[in-house]
Amino acid sequence: MIGLKNNFSGCYIAVDRTIEISISEPLSTNKTALFNLAFRPFFLGAAMFSVIAILLWTASYKFGLKIQPYGLSANTWHAHEMIYGYSLAVVAGFLLTAIKNWSGIQTLRGFPLMLLFLLWIAARILTLFSGQLISIKIVAIIDNLFIVLLICSAMYPLIKARQWINLSIVSLLWVLLVSNIVFYLGLLGHLDKGVQWGLFSGLYFLLALIFIMARRVISFFIEKGVGYSIQLTNWQWLDISSLIFFALFWVTDLFIDNKAIVSVLAAILFCLHSIRMIQWHTPGIWKKPLLWVLYIAYAFIPIGFALKTASYLFEISPSLATHAWTYGGIGLMTIGMMARVALGHTGRNVFEPPKILFWCFTILFSGAVVRVFFPLLDTGHYIIWIVLSQILWLLSFSIFLAVYAPILIKMRVDGRDG
Repeated sequence: MIGLKNNFSGCYIAVDRTIEISISEPLSTNKTALFNLAFRPFFLGAAMFSVIAILLWTASYKFGLKIQPYGLSANTWHAHEMIYGYSLAVVAGFLLTAIKNWSGIQTLRGFPLMLLFLLWIAARILTLFSGQLISIKIVAIIDNLFIVLLICSAMYPLIKARQWINLSIVSLLWVLLVSNIVFYLGLLGHLDKGVQWGLFSGLYFLLALIFIMARRVISFFIEKGVGYSIQLTNWQWLDISSLIFFALFWVTDLFIDNKAIVSVLAAILFCLHSIRMIQWHTPGIWKKPLLWVLYIAYAFIPIGFALKTASYLFEISPSLATHAWTYGGIGLMTIGMMARVALGHTGRNVFEPPKILFWCFTILFSGAVVRVFFPLLDTGHYIIWIVLSQILWLLSFSIFLAVYAPILIKMRVDGRDG
């Protein structure tokens, strides 16, 4: 926590540069550019995998398809793969692309990048058969080897360029690695609550990464994108206190399991992040899909904390809070960031995105509303709401793939490498 506290400003400035500028590079003669920068294969792979994974999850949940990787429930596979499969792929694509701009040093590309990407794919495929045809230990080694190599690939250029400030962001990959190891130790019977600790720690550390990256990025995008002069405020006391209370929330929720204290901490976090939402609001964001999608994505985080408190006070399902963070927060945030980064790093104008993105984001937002709020209003049709939210996710990401697959595969429109 101390490292994050001391390095706020440098990290956020670096993140700004990640999206809005690029290093001057020579013209490329490649026919395709899929492995020129990490955002290309990992964003494409993440979007494709999210469609496949949700299709399988829907088939299991509604139609009884037997999916029992790890020898456990399909629900465990779904939770693990959306955190350590889909979400981590988006993180990998973003960070390896960002670090090139932060450090001025080329990150993985070409054959090495392809090998890292294939390792991620192998882990996703083998996970489906773990506990049946493939030993869980082998899957665990491959899955965690991907994270280890991702960390090495991210740290090398930062250390070489002496970008010590930005190592604080990469440090979150280490805790995600530990969380994934804990998950597999639970599967193998070496840690009683390992599966639960691994899944929820992975989720919470992904949220922490969103806190850090979004704090400056979203307000920066809003200032540059609304079309009029505005300067948004970010208070350092809010940055620090939100991370401290979130660390306490994580420890209390997973390792102490005192629901009363957890509900109080969640209520405090709801207030802190709601203040941030008020700081960031300006009417112009609602005219720009690439702005409001990120704003709404972040809004689902305090909503999740409110639902966490409500689960204690009113005994509603805690899964509603979880899906506010995952479907609403991570889902909308990742698709919004992928859409923006892919445009900027392929030489396209981020201020004139494809118009169909409005519907892509609206459909996914509708799915989040259905998944999180409809079960509160009508529990009698719970299964219908779950399946409908799955369908809306599939439709949204299918639109994203149709629009962005050519963008991610083909060369930059300005003919440069990247």
